[in-house]
Amino acid sequence: MSTQDPFHPKVAQPDHDVIDVIRHRWSPRAFNAALDVTPGELHSLFEAARWAPSSGNEQPWRFVFAHVRRSAEAYEALLASVTPRNRAWARHAPVLVLVAVRSTLERNGALNTHAWYDAGQAVAFLALQATAVGLSVRQMQGFDPALARVACSVPELFEPAVVMAVGRAGDPDLLEIEFHRDAERQPRHRRPIGEFVFHGGWGQPLEG
Repeated sequence: MSTQDPFHPKVAQPDHDVIDVIRHRWSPRAFNAALDVTPGELHSLFEAARWAPSSGNEQPWRFVFAHVRRSAEAYEALLASVTPRNRAWARHAPVLVLVAVRSTLERNGALNTHAWYDAGQAVAFLALQATAVGLSVRQMQGFDPALARVACSVPELFEPAVVMAVGRAGDPDLLEIEFHRDAERQPRHRRPIGEFVFHGGWGQPLEG
């Protein structure tokens, strides 16, 4: 795993053993605008997403990305679709990515009830690959799907799901909004597995 990021302090402290890439993955708002993302690194992220599992191998996800310098007009159009609070920090990430999901099956047009679940797995693969190569990803629910659809020319069969900022973590002290600066410094926390893992039936305690 790359250790070139000087601003990557939020390492998880798990109760049980997990691989390092999971411990080191987190979602910063602070990005270093001076550090770029190379085409090769982007290819590695999308290649990781390519190999995520999906129901019936439908692979219902699509990604549209824009680079702040190599596709400046597209970048600004996609940036304009996110909320002002998100825009305040997202504009420092060199790459923005729209994730779109096809909710019908390609083979017969029927409803794909697992499409969003599958797309989430693809994004998770991408996020872990990003961590492994020294990049950071933050996903944004706060965006206007209609504006993003127009900005990225998304066809009607697909629904804009989330916008992601991709880059290298930066100095939290440079964030414009105080709440964001404070949140960036807070330790990570998750509910213990005993609250969401049951043995033998719902609500049965996890033992051992």
